Amino acid sequence: MDASYVFRAQVRLEADDPAVTLEPSTAETSVTLRYVAPEPGTEGWLFFRDTLWRGEISDPSYGRQLVEEWLGEPVESVSFSELQVDEAYFKALKAEIAADLEAFNADTVSEVLSKYLGSSIRVTDGAAE
Repeated sequence: MDASYVFRAQVRLEADDPAVTLEPSTAETSVTLRYVAPEPGTEGWLFFRDTLWRGEISDPSYGRQLVEEWLGEPVESVSFSELQVDEAYFKALKAEIAADLEAFNADTVSEVLSKYLGSSIRVTDGAAE
């Protein structure tokens, strides 16, 4: 099973030497930032529920803080692109959600996926790209 949350971040460049100035001091990364999604039912698997809303980061300052921790660099902004999953992960994710719909305040698995991920799920035929 493979899955990754994919983000784009605008990072702020800071020179260690105070005699150096940078213009512009921000740049959007050209590298895709991936956060490996924990397997459904394991610790951290509810990242999507706790972090996303309708395919967007629900708390932008928290999103920036997370990405700053992952990158070790200052972050100006971050956006969620998609959850990339293989078929096995997607099946396990839906089964785990179905086992406790009440925790998501929803009636169906589709409602949960839409509520938190919007249309930002991409099922791949192999490992998350």
